[in-house]
Amino acid sequence: MTCETTLLFVYGTLRQGADHSAHQLLKREAKLIARGYMRGRLYEIDDYPGAVWSEAGNDQVVGELYQLLEADSLLETLDDYEEAGENYPEPREYKRCRVTVEREDKTKVVAWCYLYNRPTAGLRSVVSGDWCE
Repeated sequence: MTCETTLLFVYGTLRQGADHSAHQLLKREAKLIARGYMRGRLYEIDDYPGAVWSEAGNDQVVGELYQLLEADSLLETLDDYEEAGENYPEPREYKRCRVTVEREDKTKVVAWCYLYNRPTAGLRSVVSGDWCE
């Protein structure tokens, strides 16, 4: 499998500001490019967040954009971490999707992102869109 993009947008436990051990993987195998935003809504799932796509213009999810050094192998590992891989039963908790990310300098890029793939009814919304806030 060869990836169509080597960029990854993260908004939760993989962010450097989340103070979570999962970030160490990105620290070793990716390069932080910029802080950015994607259109979406952020929800508190448990002790981690889940983002879903949103059409509302004021809904945004804050995160970080990374350049993946070995994209294929890293994404395979992250698919497992996010329970998005083929070895997890449907409906998988997250789905790896391409999203448009607007960087702080207002330029837009397409990046991979793990979006929450289950119903959000009853989940608490993170109104600010920033899990680390």
